[in-house]
Amino acid sequence: MKKTLTTLAVAATLLSSTAAITTAQAADKVLLKTPIAFATSLPGLGSPVPRVAEQLDLMSGGTLKMKVYEPGKLVPPFEILDAVSSGKINSGYTTAGYWAGKIPAAPLFSAVPFGPEAGEYMAWLYYGNGLSLYQEMYDQGGFNVHVVPCAIIAPETSGWFAKEINSAEDLKGLKMRFFGLGGKVMQKLGVATSLLPGGEIFPALEKGAIDATEFSMPAIDKRLGFHKLVKFNYFPGWHQQATIFEILVNKDVWNDMSDQHKAILNNACKASMADSFAEGEAIQYEAMNENTEKNGVTIKKWDDDMLALFKKTWEEVAAEEASNDAFFKKVLDDMNGFRDNYEVWKQNAFLPR
Repeated sequence: MKKTLTTLAVAATLLSSTAAITTAQAADKVLLKTPIAFATSLPGLGSPVPRVAEQLDLMSGGTLKMKVYEPGKLVPPFEILDAVSSGKINSGYTTAGYWAGKIPAAPLFSAVPFGPEAGEYMAWLYYGNGLSLYQEMYDQGGFNVHVVPCAIIAPETSGWFAKEINSAEDLKGLKMRFFGLGGKVMQKLGVATSLLPGGEIFPALEKGAIDATEFSMPAIDKRLGFHKLVKFNYFPGWHQQATIFEILVNKDVWNDMSDQHKAILNNACKASMADSFAEGEAIQYEAMNENTEKNGVTIKKWDDDMLALFKKTWEEVAAEEASNDAFFKKVLDDMNGFRDNYEVWKQNAFLPR
């Protein structure tokens, strides 16, 4: 009888312990409900997010999950930052350049005219001061978010035009969708710019609300059908030699996450930086060949005079932005200092193009 009672006591203890562990594991589960700014059908732009979600589930054994919501399904793309900060949603996938109206320095963490290519950009982020400045930007702006860079793409096209652009005069009076700091350059050159989400660009072109557009890399632009309406595709993408995309997590949610979950998200996003870059590099030639061979597109390259004009105008914009906002200046100075040091490596290590 005593032995039976002892066995029952041990069993009860084991059941109690198992229940406690199960309860603790349940309490530790995290579901990131993540609206995204770019459709998952857009390769290199929206496609990284489902892969990140899959890896979070696998690496965490199901205790860290991400549910992805296509653009506009939960909140509109341009409202993601405010929604995450307020706690309306607990995470989002977007790009910092969309917050230029709220945070002048934000585009520096997205894409910089005549700025770093992907390798140099990541070097500054991870081994320079970039990542700490990135978080500082949101903190000092009063946004209750934690930021994790989670994808990067290579150069974009410089734009799609209905007619050839041979001089600065040809730009004046154009209505054009344009992103970030490059948009300010175009404004100085007489272009009326607007920032539209990807899904709104084709209808705007079709209705004549805009005359020209830039959006992303050829394979992405092709999915949106720009080649059906405007036939001159210009390169190089001086305004976006590389573009970073971010996961924003509500800071209260981030602070409550375990160190393990934080590490899993950080490392899944680091892997995504490499994966998204590789995907983008792999798929452009096919889209460009199809555009020229089947879709009647003419690929054009800016001549030296036009590139010099864009660069000179960007330097004017950068000086103005730095004089108007102390944090913009702080970030730009830090980035430029890193790039000045990097230059000796860049000039000596790589083959000339």
